[in-house]
Amino acid sequence: MRCPFCGNDDTQVKDSRPTEDNAAIRRRRSCNGCGARFTTFERVQLRELTVAKKSGKKVPFEREKLERSINLALRKRNVEEGRIELLINGIVRQLESMGDSEIQSELIGKLIMEGLENMDPVAYVRYASVYKDFREAKDFEAFVGKLSDIDDD
Repeated sequence: MRCPFCGNDDTQVKDSRPTEDNAAIRRRRSCNGCGARFTTFERVQLRELTVAKKSGKKVPFEREKLERSINLALRKRNVEEGRIELLINGIVRQLESMGDSEIQSELIGKLIMEGLENMDPVAYVRYASVYKDFREAKDFEAFVGKLSDIDDD
């Protein structure tokens, strides 16, 4: 593992332990070159995933993109970091455990929508506005109206 401070490849693991949700291994490392200490997180990857976009383009799956989109929807919302991490880990596990290594981007969006719907209604609407490509205020009204109808049942 390369040192983030000096770029030296000669680093040493000082401590390893699983994260609280057992989705990763936390390693404390020390650089033999500059003496800096830093932490890395290593995750088990069941298979290489490829995302098939609507345009037909295929790109490698990036967990970081998934995290960014969920965190953007939840920005300034009072949701515990642990719950967000569980949502992200759950979506990644679902994708990795599917039979195919090629995943449609619509499926990823659907899984995010389902998770946010159960977690935070404002984040759900925020994400839906991008995922469903709302263009006008009436698009929001129609979507939120459907939510209200469901809540009234």
